[in-house]
Amino acid sequence: MAREASEATNPITLAIDIGGSGLKMQALSPEGQPISDRLRVPTPDPATTSAILTALDELKVGVPLFDRVSIGFPGVIKQGKTLTAANLDPGWLGFPLAKTLEKRWGKPTRMANDCAVGGYAVIKGHGVELVVTLGTGMGSALFTEGLLCPGLELGHHPWRKKTYEDYLGRRGLEKYGVKRWNKLLQRAIDQTAATFNWDVLYLGGGNAKKITLKHGSNIKIISNEEGLLGAMALWRDWQ
Repeated sequence: MAREASEATNPITLAIDIGGSGLKMQALSPEGQPISDRLRVPTPDPATTSAILTALDELKVGVPLFDRVSIGFPGVIKQGKTLTAANLDPGWLGFPLAKTLEKRWGKPTRMANDCAVGGYAVIKGHGVELVVTLGTGMGSALFTEGLLCPGLELGHHPWRKKTYEDYLGRRGLEKYGVKRWNKLLQRAIDQTAATFNWDVLYLGGGNAKKITLKHGSNIKIISNEEGLLGAMALWRDWQ
């Protein structure tokens, strides 16, 4: 009973990050600090809805106590549905993931694009801030004075002869090699600066550790851990 009475004012958040190569999960305190191990398993192949839900069920066993769920998902999110999922499975198109997990686990659930969730953990809320994650694909999130511009999906915008993701995602890294990939990344940075006039650019994701290009103070390399720690932002209006 004591636990139930404290939920409204001291909720524990279960943060989930669904990626093209890994599924991650961690419990966060009411202050947004990790209070459990950071759990990770490879993303199932094929990454169907049922396979990922089963994997999340198994991960959840390691974090038994939580009050609400925040999900970062690699695609466009609207009204709790996954409208795109370029690096997962076609079955995710239009899938009501938030409601599905609410029914499955009996906990209120909110979700947003994975790059946006990670961005909430690092942005300062001043000026124009662009977050780009370099992993299986390429994630992006644009913030103005701390407010998210949803649905950007810059990775799938035409660039050069293909898309940003074709050059800067995992396929591009494997095709061009680290040196050439960094040169392409520099060109992409220049293009985004001319397009968005950002004040700060944050570069993260699993392949951010391969960045070798020189950069000034307005470009920051962020930890891959941030994808979970930004989960609290989805519950700012929790009562």
